[in-house]
Amino acid sequence: MKSFWRLLAYLRNYRSLIGGNIISNILTAIFTVVAIPLLQPFLNILFGQEEMVMEAPQGTWGLAYAQELFNYTFSQKIINDGQEAALVFVCGAILVTFFFKNVFRYLALFFMAPARNGIVRDLRKELFDKVLSLPLSYFSEERKGDLMSRITADVQEVEMSILNMLQVIFREPLIIIGALGFMLYTSPTLTIFVFVLLLFTAFVIGGIGRALKKTSNLVQERLGSLVSIVEEALSGLRIIKGFNAESYQQAKFAKDNDSYRYILTRLLWRRDLSSPLSEFLGILVVSVLLWFGSRLVFSGDMDAATFLTFIFAFYSVIEPAKAFSKAYYNIQKGIAAMQRVEVILDAENTIIDAPDALPLKEVKEGIVYRDVTFQYRQEEGPVLRGINLEIPKGQVVALVGPSGAGKSTLVDLLPRFFDVQEGGVFIDGTNIKQLKLDDLRQLMGIVSQEAILFNDTIYNNIVFGLEGVTREEVEQAAKIANAHDFIMATEQGYQTNIGDRGNKLSGGQRQRLTIARAILKNPPILILDEATSALDSESERLVQDALVKLMKNRTSIAIAHRLSTIQHADMIIVMKAGQIVERGSHEALLAQEGEYSKLVAMQAF
Repeated sequence: MKSFWRLLAYLRNYRSLIGGNIISNILTAIFTVVAIPLLQPFLNILFGQEEMVMEAPQGTWGLAYAQELFNYTFSQKIINDGQEAALVFVCGAILVTFFFKNVFRYLALFFMAPARNGIVRDLRKELFDKVLSLPLSYFSEERKGDLMSRITADVQEVEMSILNMLQVIFREPLIIIGALGFMLYTSPTLTIFVFVLLLFTAFVIGGIGRALKKTSNLVQERLGSLVSIVEEALSGLRIIKGFNAESYQQAKFAKDNDSYRYILTRLLWRRDLSSPLSEFLGILVVSVLLWFGSRLVFSGDMDAATFLTFIFAFYSVIEPAKAFSKAYYNIQKGIAAMQRVEVILDAENTIIDAPDALPLKEVKEGIVYRDVTFQYRQEEGPVLRGINLEIPKGQVVALVGPSGAGKSTLVDLLPRFFDVQEGGVFIDGTNIKQLKLDDLRQLMGIVSQEAILFNDTIYNNIVFGLEGVTREEVEQAAKIANAHDFIMATEQGYQTNIGDRGNKLSGGQRQRLTIARAILKNPPILILDEATSALDSESERLVQDALVKLMKNRTSIAIAHRLSTIQHADMIIVMKAGQIVERGSHEALLAQEGEYSKLVAMQAF
């Protein structure tokens, strides 16, 4: 139940609404319970057993006083106006009681609706914020589709299963307590007998609820797997069609979809069993109650009107008890979904600011990698081994080498996408772990091999994450990136929407937008990760020209497979199997006739 109480903690942000809900539920329960004894005078008149109360009650306000006052008023009504008028009086009292019961019942739902939806909003926001704050290493172990399922389907399940039942949790126990109180007041013996039967019913229902929670967890996992397959298929649609792999993907989806159907059917069987089972058990209890209560009536220990009122009170317990058992089933489902949500909420974020983190607004000296060793997973061994590298301020350093050499990993350590296990990365002599994370990343501009753009306008993609930027500055950045002309040729210029991941633009256009974004940020440190490798010759020329302008007077680290693009770098670092094997200028490395010379020869060939 830890997950349940954690969810209820979100209610503190909606105290006034919850207060209104609780007050309305209390009043609903009061009017529900008050309606029970109103039946007894009606039955007494019907059976001719009404005893006249001739003297007004003496005393202070309370339940007993209220009942005595009603009996006195009712008796005077019979004496003065006759039995028919008294019956109209009772019916009117019952009608007024049920009217206010339902008014406050609606008000309870009215107050709960914004609180319930607010909690869902807060939970989704906390989840999304946590996802953005987690390190990249977390996502290498998780499927995007499953994460999306937790943020959408699981949160929705929490809303439907738990939050939708909060009014039941706050209202039904009050009605049950009130009705049981009246039953105890009427006949303690009969109430204890009924209570034993209800405990048996609760035990049977509880067993089904536990099985339901286990199955519900499996359902949510299968749904996450389904969403993952859909997400992967949509992302790789071009490859699926290109390799005629539609039937393979369809079979893969069909298998998981059928498994989801099977588990969901089992879940629904168990959930749908709750209502008929609880109703049957309720009738069983009533049957035994009728038998036992009739014996009390026949023996003279209880009159018939009191017994029928007791039956009505018992039914007032049965309905909220059924609603409560249904809520229990739903809460078990919701807890299973909430536990999947908590996996994200409780995920440890290892890349955070140190308690005494230092600010950093500029680079004065440069960057140093000192004895850096790094591995993604313990069982896989180091990806980088003993890296020592100095990058003075304003210099362009190029990283080359075969795939898997560790080039991208080396640059990912600089903005702390990952943290080193041994050694350290330093800026101006300070370990980057001791710097404020926001300040560190604010110093950097990143242009990656894949142009990461968002389903938004060209203008918003260039301005992305920046504040206080003018239109003129955006256009100037686009011009430097050789992007302004093609932007103005689009339908709405800078306000043109570029579609999902920028799919309305060509590869070269997308890349020039990411360069414009980096130019606008004007970072002192620039990271280029294969920025031109996926482009045709014409696009590469335009992008390369933009990159030259971008790298001017900046500390730059460029990863390149096309060696022709980094010949003018101040220093070229050759990597192999996670180590630096050569370093120097283009001419010096060619003269060594080592690894770099082999790479150049292979590309020339």
